Amino acid sequence: MKYRTIGSDPATRREVSVLALGAMLFGSRTDEKTSFAVLDRYVEAGGNFVDTSDNYAFWEDGSQGGQSEELLGRWRRSRGIGDEIVIATKLGARPLAPGTGYIDNAEGLSAKVVRESADRSRERLGVDRLDLLYAHIEDPAVPPAETVEGFAALVAEGTVGLLGVSNHAVWRVERARALAAAAGLPGYDVLQYQHSYLRPRTDVPGGLFPDGSLGGADAQLRSYLRAEPGLTLVAYSPLLAGAYTRADKPLPQDYDHPGTPARLAVLREVARETGATVNQVVLAWQLGGELPVIPLAGASSVAQLDENLAAVDLELDEEQRARLDAAH
Repeated sequence: MKYRTIGSDPATRREVSVLALGAMLFGSRTDEKTSFAVLDRYVEAGGNFVDTSDNYAFWEDGSQGGQSEELLGRWRRSRGIGDEIVIATKLGARPLAPGTGYIDNAEGLSAKVVRESADRSRERLGVDRLDLLYAHIEDPAVPPAETVEGFAALVAEGTVGLLGVSNHAVWRVERARALAAAAGLPGYDVLQYQHSYLRPRTDVPGGLFPDGSLGGADAQLRSYLRAEPGLTLVAYSPLLAGAYTRADKPLPQDYDHPGTPARLAVLREVARETGATVNQVVLAWQLGGELPVIPLAGASSVAQLDENLAAVDLELDEEQRARLDAAH
């Protein structure tokens, strides 16, 4: 395994594995025995960066979520896991009532919610401190200063380490970070957005983003990362939930456009040249790029995890990487 540092403050920054493990479906669609086996194998391979949220996976059973955090808590206790494993979680998108969702009934990012949700996550995970806590989705109804101050209070108390943000417009991220800096408070150090080798359309509206997606690592976000070298991008859904390799899994709507075939063709060429799988090339492309990207990939079996882990040692040469980058 290889590692990189996330965070800018020496008091809270952490060394994490360059491949993060997504635990979104652990405890729901992925049963406990399988989830524990995947987690055990990940740790055995040197992995130490596990990602969850307080609303995972509410859509599986119409609940408010929390199953993934609860499973990770049981796994930690059964294995004697301490702070050597960095667990990231999120708040803000948990449905306020069963049978609802984050589009129509999200808990939001008020100072009250930030505190109460963080406390519940610590209880479910069985930890005294959340290593990395994200603001999961935007809350335009709450002044950004209130959210910034709410997160900073938890850091000051020692119940949260690093702060992150996901699925926000770049201008909101910058505004929150500027407010934090002006007040001498900790700000967002880690950005979690959807990012894969294929490029999505960003103008497709959705329930959460009526102006087009704010959840992807588009040109503005990548430009922001270049300008702010202290930030790290955690790239969720790098393998598009199996769409690269599964014949029964169509590409998501925003990835199915005229620019996709050319990139897929080059991706498959490089996979043949390296003897690697398409998924491994996607992960290696992210891992070896010039931007600080940590792929966040889930796994529903140990075999899937082992395929992903092998990408850590896959080296793409400059010519292969240039071809991958240039395809459009």
